[in-house]
Amino acid sequence: MHNIRSTTLRVLAVTLSLALSACSGMSAQDKSTAIGAGVGAIGGSVLTGGSTAGTVGGAVVGGVIGHEIKK
Repeated sequence: MHNIRSTTLRVLAVTLSLALSACSGMSAQDKSTAIGAGVGAIGGSVLTGGSTAGTVGGAVVGGVIGHEIKK
């Protein structure tokens, strides 16, 4: 069980570092849109109990808000 947990954490760390390095060429508005979409997806998922529609809806709303904030 401990081996699976440590492997999962390592994979998550590598995935996160790759995802963050992909943002290096983005403009401030693009970064704000991506962050807004991520936060919105998490919020939508939490508020709707993990439903797909809530997650996608939250991502869309968060992305739009993030995009408009950095104009």
